[in-house]
Amino acid sequence: MRGSVTDHHSPAWHRRALRTAGAVASAALLLPLLGAAPAPGPAAPAGLQGAFAAAADTYHVPPSVLLGVSYLQSRWDTHGGAPSVSGGYGPMHLTDARTALARAAHHSEGTEDARGDQARAALLPTTKVPAAAELPARLKTLPRAAELTGIPAARLRTDPAANIAGGAALLASAQKQLGEPLSDDPADWYGAVAEFSAADDRATAAAYADDVFSVLRTGERRTTDTGQSVTLTARPGLAPDTAQLGRTGLRTADPGETECPRFVSCEWIPAPYEQFGDNDYGNHDLGDRPVSQSIKYIVIHDTEGQWDGVMKLIQDPTYVSWNYTVRSTDGLIAQHVKAQDVAWHAGNWYVNAKSVGIEHEGFLAAPDAWYTEAMYRASARLVRYLAGKYGIPLDRQHILGHDNVPGPTTSTIPGMHTDPGPYWDWRHYFELLGRPFHTTAGPRGGLVTILPDYTANQPVYTGCTTPGTPCAAHGSSEVRLYSAPDETAPLIKDIGLYPQGNDSTIDVNDVGSRVSTGQRYAVAGRDGDWTAIWYLGQKAWFHNPRGQRTAVNASGLVVTPRAGLADIPVYGRAYPEKEAYPAGVPVQSVSPLPYRLPAGQRYVIGDRVPGEYYYSVTFTPDSHRVVVGKDLYYEIQFGHRVEFVRAADVQVERSGA
Repeated sequence: MRGSVTDHHSPAWHRRALRTAGAVASAALLLPLLGAAPAPGPAAPAGLQGAFAAAADTYHVPPSVLLGVSYLQSRWDTHGGAPSVSGGYGPMHLTDARTALARAAHHSEGTEDARGDQARAALLPTTKVPAAAELPARLKTLPRAAELTGIPAARLRTDPAANIAGGAALLASAQKQLGEPLSDDPADWYGAVAEFSAADDRATAAAYADDVFSVLRTGERRTTDTGQSVTLTARPGLAPDTAQLGRTGLRTADPGETECPRFVSCEWIPAPYEQFGDNDYGNHDLGDRPVSQSIKYIVIHDTEGQWDGVMKLIQDPTYVSWNYTVRSTDGLIAQHVKAQDVAWHAGNWYVNAKSVGIEHEGFLAAPDAWYTEAMYRASARLVRYLAGKYGIPLDRQHILGHDNVPGPTTSTIPGMHTDPGPYWDWRHYFELLGRPFHTTAGPRGGLVTILPDYTANQPVYTGCTTPGTPCAAHGSSEVRLYSAPDETAPLIKDIGLYPQGNDSTIDVNDVGSRVSTGQRYAVAGRDGDWTAIWYLGQKAWFHNPRGQRTAVNASGLVVTPRAGLADIPVYGRAYPEKEAYPAGVPVQSVSPLPYRLPAGQRYVIGDRVPGEYYYSVTFTPDSHRVVVGKDLYYEIQFGHRVEFVRAADVQVERSGA
């Protein structure tokens, strides 16, 4: 979606100066209400590692358990005291959602028609997220930690050492409530770890605990966002006592008709297929995928709303739909639309008909409203499962952000949504998918894969809080493009976004002059620390210095205009030629976008596909048809978004040749 420009009243929404945790928290800070503190022992290691050691010692929690839980929550980052998308703070992600609840609905902003089908009237929902009801336990673990430790809530939100102590107190409290001893053996803490997730069902809690113990077995080492090195030593043979889960008293969730991989928690919260109004219906279309048509894409979204409100929206027949939603606090997955059916989520009917849409609880324009590791991992498992089941390649031309989906026609381009935006960590996400990006060719390979260091790469964006105001400094997956090898040069123009010829901007929602991690482009030139690529029919430059590369060399297949053509049209959808349509199915126009692909330029191929259109405008599916033409198209990485060119217009070459 397009991220809202929002004035968050809580100062926690604004980036604070990063704080370094103290070597050891004071006796008053760590004084637990669970029992008296032990006598002072040897000095603990300094910094964040020391804070984990001190809290573990004070609350009699195995240090590895405390480190493992924190890694799954935040990867040990502090985020400068700013809240996550679900109001979680600090390395332990202690939640206090009263300070950071939702404010807008995903598809209720902008001009994007979520269906993107010109055969039907535009669908522009106006439903807003309902007011939050009583907060569930998973959104108020920080007040509980304050009760257990005596540490003020404000300190738990902003002081990493205090936050870690609060997490240790919660784990120890859960262990005692289960009737388990405060054992030194991590294997004895499975039930407490499951309880720490604050999930209200057994499957979600178990999936969370399984992830933590997976981290314990493999070990981790990482430099955090405050520049501190934290290490968790591997315990490869660790086998937890999973029987403890039965003593938690958590409910057994009904997976219903869900299509999910093993080892994730999945609930069936169906989107309604109902008639209403004047022969209208919602909020998706019945289909027969992959029998009638293939599934080629997975589209990653963020919700721009908090979980409970979003769950109400998906059950509104007059709203739009998507296939899955992933929760931030614990990685719970809810499925709403079967994969065989077509959800209305991407704003492009061709993409909708050939994709699965996954929403993630989060906000595009709030850089410090960070995503949890639990969410990233659950989502990656789901995407791996879907990609394997439907033969979807795990690359950035098939695993799309909503911001990579093309406008289907010229008039729709300015209104297309821009989520999940520059703060989604594509590099880490593809590592979790088991397809990390890396160098695949030498300097003469002819292509580059965009690959900045997420934490170190901090381009300036504006508009997160108010128009024109710089966003908080933050790591980003995206790299800015210039018209010359100079950061003072004008940005690349996007005539689709700005038909009047206006310049691109650095607004957080303006995708006209930037590239994203994992995307591949043909090299158009090099000049010292600068690399040029072909982009939107132009030569676009980005800073790629030695020692801090923002792209790596690659090779592959590219298209260029067929010999004798000065330029060729570019399309936002791969629709069939008019001769392919049977009687009773209106012909859909094959309308080019305002862009042109000039001779001499090359663009990376993502796929070769036939022209295809899914006719589905009635509630009963007896009139539904899949129209497949003889014309072939190539999907290409043309700008920030993918586009299509007709195979008859291009020739295919090997890059670097």
